[in-house]
Amino acid sequence: MAARASGIAGREAALRGNAPAGPSASLHEGNVPLSPALVRREQAAEPRGQAERSDRGDPGRRDRQGGAAARDAEIDREGAAAELSRPRAVVVVTGSELVRGDRRDLNGPFLAHELVSLGIDPARIIVVGDSPRELEAALRLGLDADLCLVSGGLGPTHDDRTVETLARILGKELVVDEQLEREIESVSRGHAERLRRPYADFAPGVRKQAALPEGARPLGLAGTAPGFVIQAANAAVVVLPGPPPELRRLWAAALESAPVREVLSRARPAERRTLRFYGVSESAVARALEDAGGDDDGIEATICAREFEIHVDLLVGESGGPRADAIAATLRERLGASLFTEDERTIAEIVLELCRGRSLTLGTAESCTGGLVAARLTAVPGSSDVFRGSVVAYADDVKTGELGVPMEVLAAHGAVSAQTAAAMATGVRKRLGADVGLSVTGVAGPGGGTPEKPVGLVYLHAAAPDGDLAADFSVPTDRETVRARAAVAALHLARRLLSQNRDGSG
Repeated sequence: MAARASGIAGREAALRGNAPAGPSASLHEGNVPLSPALVRREQAAEPRGQAERSDRGDPGRRDRQGGAAARDAEIDREGAAAELSRPRAVVVVTGSELVRGDRRDLNGPFLAHELVSLGIDPARIIVVGDSPRELEAALRLGLDADLCLVSGGLGPTHDDRTVETLARILGKELVVDEQLEREIESVSRGHAERLRRPYADFAPGVRKQAALPEGARPLGLAGTAPGFVIQAANAAVVVLPGPPPELRRLWAAALESAPVREVLSRARPAERRTLRFYGVSESAVARALEDAGGDDDGIEATICAREFEIHVDLLVGESGGPRADAIAATLRERLGASLFTEDERTIAEIVLELCRGRSLTLGTAESCTGGLVAARLTAVPGSSDVFRGSVVAYADDVKTGELGVPMEVLAAHGAVSAQTAAAMATGVRKRLGADVGLSVTGVAGPGGGTPEKPVGLVYLHAAAPDGDLAADFSVPTDRETVRARAAVAALHLARRLLSQNRDGSG
């Protein structure tokens, strides 16, 4: 979640457009994405001289003025807080594999995003291991909120302790739900048949998973772990399975439960406006947002560097519409060249829509990214009507054999060059019969760099029937970051080319 600050010194800058040739043409301010930051406008103080002059005739005036000003400021703050006041929620995500860093938590961010859209304040996300003591401490914190969402720890093994720990805290007995037990048994038998394993391997865990705290209402099954909801003294408690697909399926059922609906009746959904930028630093966006007034007067503004883009979200209270309009207008005026969307579409979705709107197909030729660009495109449902495919041409002979890159180009300029990137984009259009070719070649590292072509140097090229566009960047960082940045940069290059050819802008 975003952290509050009165000013932001951004360190993350995104690849800047169609850079001239040369490895240092698009150096960034930094390589480490900052945590989201919330920009807050500071109120102007009364001019000092004026205050001093007004105080001379009345020794007590200063104290009275100070007290009145403090009360007025407090009233203003309370009014703004009340407008955006929402029920509080705490998300508790369990699993030692998450605490160790073996797996990334997907449930906390998903639930937080859902809560915001519903008008509930996600006050805290707690990731905790399977230790009973740590789990109990986290659950007790969650029970202080209006809504406590728990994911994980519902399985059949000894280290799945969420249900028993919650029951102990609430002073509830564990009761086996016989109907639920039959449903879990049926699902478990199906698993056993598909895996060609005896049901006896699954049977011991069935009864454990069917035991719920007294008074809990099952939410159904998305696997063998049942979700459930229970009303505590002060909080509605929703317990969901740990696997993200199962959690998301049961989340809809949780929203229909009586305890959650009571919390929702007190929620204050805020309008959400989104502006996404590319090719500009976070600090530049932060300065523009501060100049526009930041968050105040019914506006909660957040700015976040995410996947080499800068995302600005405005949560708009009941009276904040005009302020939100003014903020958005200022950002468009100051940073319009870098603004690529005002909704939550990903860059892959935008590129596919641009192609679809012009009845164009797309193919990619990738070297250092190894298919990451194609992976982003194919992650979008329905991409098959636009995306023809990808050629991962890592070796030079594959570049020549599959993409038709001339040997003379490789000999004269090397595999990592603007000339090779251009030949790859042209070649993949022919090889796959695509209207648009998009290519990436670079030095991802950690080895392979030279003084002339250091680690982090990447060349990109987009070729369409009515024009080409090229870019490069050089950011000396780790292999994973170079590859991920290159994939995002390639898609933004395609967006710029397709937008430029569509309306004459870029």
